[in-house]
Amino acid sequence: MSFRVRLAVAAAVAVAVAVALAAVIAYAVVRSQLRSEVDDALSARVEQIQHVPPNVEGGGPGGRFFLRIPGPALGGAAGYVQVVGEDGTTFRPEGAEVPLPAGSRVTAVAAGRSTAYFEDTHVTNTHVRVLTAPLGQGYAVQVARPLSEVDDTLSRTRNLLIVVALAGIGIAALLGLAVARAALAPVRRLTRTTEEVTATGDLTQRIDVRGRDELNRLAASFNTMLAALEESARSQRQLVADASHELRTPLTSLRTNIEVLARDDSMAPEERERLLHDVVEQLGEMSALVTELVELAREEHDAPAGEDVRLDLVAAEAVERARRNRPGIRYELAAEPSLVHGLPGQIERAISNLLDNAGKWSDQGGEVDVRVRDGEIAVRDHGPGIAAEDLPHVFDNFYRAPSARGMPGSGLGLAIVRRVAESHGGTAVAEPAEGGGTVVRLSLPEQNSA
Repeated sequence: MSFRVRLAVAAAVAVAVAVALAAVIAYAVVRSQLRSEVDDALSARVEQIQHVPPNVEGGGPGGRFFLRIPGPALGGAAGYVQVVGEDGTTFRPEGAEVPLPAGSRVTAVAAGRSTAYFEDTHVTNTHVRVLTAPLGQGYAVQVARPLSEVDDTLSRTRNLLIVVALAGIGIAALLGLAVARAALAPVRRLTRTTEEVTATGDLTQRIDVRGRDELNRLAASFNTMLAALEESARSQRQLVADASHELRTPLTSLRTNIEVLARDDSMAPEERERLLHDVVEQLGEMSALVTELVELAREEHDAPAGEDVRLDLVAAEAVERARRNRPGIRYELAAEPSLVHGLPGQIERAISNLLDNAGKWSDQGGEVDVRVRDGEIAVRDHGPGIAAEDLPHVFDNFYRAPSARGMPGSGLGLAIVRRVAESHGGTAVAEPAEGGGTVVRLSLPEQNSA
């Protein structure tokens, strides 16, 4: 059973319960009203008889006694009257041959031991309503009225309510289907788009959002997810394409050098040493490139939970390593205590990339200034600087300015810096430094040291 049908059935059941409850209440109200009118008429008739007590006269056939009772006011319904003595003797008007039930409860009313009461009973297969009330000393009066008209009216009312209830349930089911179809239209569009994406792998598909209710908000969220997946897939394709391009050149050069070394036995020792040195350097560059590719492609949701990190201490360790790796460059550090929250390994890698980039652009014996303060590390070199047209692209994957294409490197160092900054809720910017060179700033949200 589809969700739309289940929703329509649920609506029909809810309406059925409501209609059935309303029908029961309506039937009870009508029944109470009709029977109340009968009871009021019986009470009025009894009150009339009590004010003008009936006479008991003899002389009838067989020497029986009969009641002489006052007629109803203004020709109202008189009812069937019977008087019962406390000894069980019954008296009825002349011609009234059918006795009403006169049990011990009736004689108790006649004897004054019980109060007036109503009851339903059957007399000669006729459903009647009977009021028994005291009548003078030692007597009780019973007034009965047939309930045939009331029963017929209630039967018609009951049948009508059943028909109305069934019609209401049927209409509710049809309307439920229509409403469910309209309400679930965004879900159908979502399902159709999901199936198309699954079948074709086309992440450019989008759902038409036509409102602001919960289902349309779900569709909008699905569109946002598709856009994120599309961007992720595009980035992955771009990364693979760029990585393939970047790996092709060093692999070709490495293969050529190795083939020359393997093939030419008559090569001079100096030439062989130079080629071996080139091979080692190329292997080192490829290792660094693969490491950076792995770092760049790592899924952030697989990363461990962050922790509080002293940015000044991490920067000091990175500076010490940079001094060892580039002894010809002077790294000057000015750091204030600064606490951030994140992944120490990623933050350390980003700082190392900043220092390596600054060292690469510095002349032998040049200086690199490193400043740490308020969750920000600024690394400044005194090199030629970055051209204005290249500044917007220095954090792109594999981007290398024309002036840097002759230098070693993969073009991923600053891309990793930006990814680390964004994953930690920070920023990474590069700008010309006053007096020449470039300053690159990595800013992370600072934690309260308390």
